[in-house]
Amino acid sequence: MNLNQNTDHLAGKWYNISILAISALLVMGLWFSASAVLPQLTKEWGLNDAQKAWMTMSVQIGFVVGALLSAISNLPDRISVRKLFTISALSAALFNLAIPLLNPTPELAIFLRFMTGISLAGVYPPGMKLMATWCKEDLGLGIGILVGALTIGSALPHLLNAIPILGANGIPEWKNVLYFSSALAVIGALLARFFLRAGPYLRQTAPFDWRYLSKALSDRATRLANFGYLGHMWELYAMWTWLPLFIILSFRSAGWSEQSARLVGFSAIAIGGLGSLLAGKFADRLGRTKITSWSMIVSGSCAIAIGFFFNNPMLLTIIALIWGFTVVADSAQFSAAVSELSDPRYVGTALALQTSMGFLLTMISIRLIPIISDKIGWNFAFMILVLGPIFGTISMLKLRRLPEAEKMASGNR
Repeated sequence: MNLNQNTDHLAGKWYNISILAISALLVMGLWFSASAVLPQLTKEWGLNDAQKAWMTMSVQIGFVVGALLSAISNLPDRISVRKLFTISALSAALFNLAIPLLNPTPELAIFLRFMTGISLAGVYPPGMKLMATWCKEDLGLGIGILVGALTIGSALPHLLNAIPILGANGIPEWKNVLYFSSALAVIGALLARFFLRAGPYLRQTAPFDWRYLSKALSDRATRLANFGYLGHMWELYAMWTWLPLFIILSFRSAGWSEQSARLVGFSAIAIGGLGSLLAGKFADRLGRTKITSWSMIVSGSCAIAIGFFFNNPMLLTIIALIWGFTVVADSAQFSAAVSELSDPRYVGTALALQTSMGFLLTMISIRLIPIISDKIGWNFAFMILVLGPIFGTISMLKLRRLPEAEKMASGNR
């Protein structure tokens, strides 16, 4: 490849990576669009604790169902990932939009959130596969950029919910948050459809092979990478779901502005985008197991400590930002590790299987947090999340000792 060809390749690479990241950011705002407005929905619909939890858990269940169906059918490896990404994003936007348009019962809203989750299963794993078509030696950085975009997108509804103008035209602000997040998702889908293409490392579509599911689980190195991911996921989505509410309760108790609490909730999630980017950059150089272990040690420590600062919103904000930075910093590296350790023909299937297992586990930790807070108070509710980082760190250190670990990050374990 001569200099001009190399320059053109780099320009095309970063152009497409940018389009993919922006598209994912805009679409993934759908994930927490209902969770961000739970206080308003609770007041208007009279939601009980179980219904509040199901507003988020239904998305997780839908995602798990969608990801499992994709993995069983090898769908991400059999059809155009760009087409799958676009159709899924548009479907998710429509299901989300139906909630403010129909003003449904809580039960129907939960079902619509379930269908949103199924649709998002066609966005996240295929998005990682698309990123892998543009990255090789810098795969950790590439997926780190994507997960960073997904993180900021997930935080976006909390920012929308903090903008007073959204409730200024007589329409309840929770409806406008869902309208805006749905519109942004449509824009993200159209960007992917008309401006995004796969990179030079795209593998040919693979034949259907249901046996690959067992292969992905029986290989020890891949299994340990998945175990690390499971430990990470036990903590991540429970933290993302309940920390913004915890911050609101803390600020309210201290007489601080609720709008400020919403902005801090947004920042605590969105700062993970920077953590994901930096972790991706350094993991390609220092090693995936090292970066993931460090991240989980710090985030797990925050899970233990944050409850003790409920009555001190200033210190709570600092710990929340540190937690948000580290809790998702390692996320991309588990996906990058599985991509490197798996059969190249079935990377999409392996990633769909990984994410389906991870999101299935999140339903347990998401449901446990409000139960624990009701029984013994918010001061101790997040402590149970430290079990995930402990298990994940042990798994990644075991993976580090295997010879197969040299397949990761160009030999950087």
